[in-house]
Amino acid sequence: MQYEWKLCPACMDLISRLNFQVQNPHSIKYNGTIQGLKYIWRTEGLRGLFKGNGTNCARIVPNSAVKFFSYEQASKGILWAYRQQTGDEDAQLSPLLRLGAGACAGIIAMSATYPMDMVRGRITVQTDKSPYQYRGMFHALGTVYREEGFRALYRGWLPSVIGVVPYVGLNFAVYESLKDWLLQTNPFGLANDNELHVVTRLGCGAVAGTIGQTVAYPLDVIRRRMQMVGWSHADSIVTGQSKEALQYNGMIDAFRKTVRHEGVGALYKGLVPNSVKVVPSIAIAFVTYEVVKDVLGVEMRISD
Repeated sequence: MQYEWKLCPACMDLISRLNFQVQNPHSIKYNGTIQGLKYIWRTEGLRGLFKGNGTNCARIVPNSAVKFFSYEQASKGILWAYRQQTGDEDAQLSPLLRLGAGACAGIIAMSATYPMDMVRGRITVQTDKSPYQYRGMFHALGTVYREEGFRALYRGWLPSVIGVVPYVGLNFAVYESLKDWLLQTNPFGLANDNELHVVTRLGCGAVAGTIGQTVAYPLDVIRRRMQMVGWSHADSIVTGQSKEALQYNGMIDAFRKTVRHEGVGALYKGLVPNSVKVVPSIAIAFVTYEVVKDVLGVEMRISD
């Protein structure tokens, strides 16, 4: 059944990427994307491949809404300030200004939904052998708050903030700048009536997603590992025989211990399954957003 290992990007993200990122180097269970998926299929079945997906869906809806809305508002504010400073009423956003607007949008959206992202990671890595089970997103949120305090819900927030600046910022900046360049140069006749085909826009989104997630990925690894700190009920996939990997005193300490014990390559664990998920998801998100606005009759696009 070869098709079983070509499951949806959500499976790749929720299981392979997170488990690669947080597994203990002394207790390796996943040596590759395909092997990791096969192991989970064999030990937990189809349900294990979608573990935490409900929480992810509940998180992604408000996250995307806040992100796109914040980007438009930030773009308007930055463009207004830029025109005031330069005195040019016809000035447009440069790639650098788009990067700033995207960074603002990413920070706002990430901060608004961070607790849900935090418990999603914990729900994903727990197994049937774990001595304690989170029954769902709300149960996990309540349990973490009760047992570890409010601050635990935002553990790993700092590397997330730092990481979201290049990640979301580059997504928007590359996507919009690449679209503008294609409209201006129109190579291979890709533009028609000052409009790009959906497939071309999907390509722009794929390029943006690839660049953004590659640059910011090490911070995502550190964020996931810091989210597991203090979780005494983590499965052995995370803790192994030693809990040293879970004891971080901050972002810098997490970087230092990860590189010292596992090498620089550990900062890119799970990059392949993450790319399989991120590249199409970012592309589809951008294009869907613009298409839905067309259907609803909203004339303003992201880059307007």
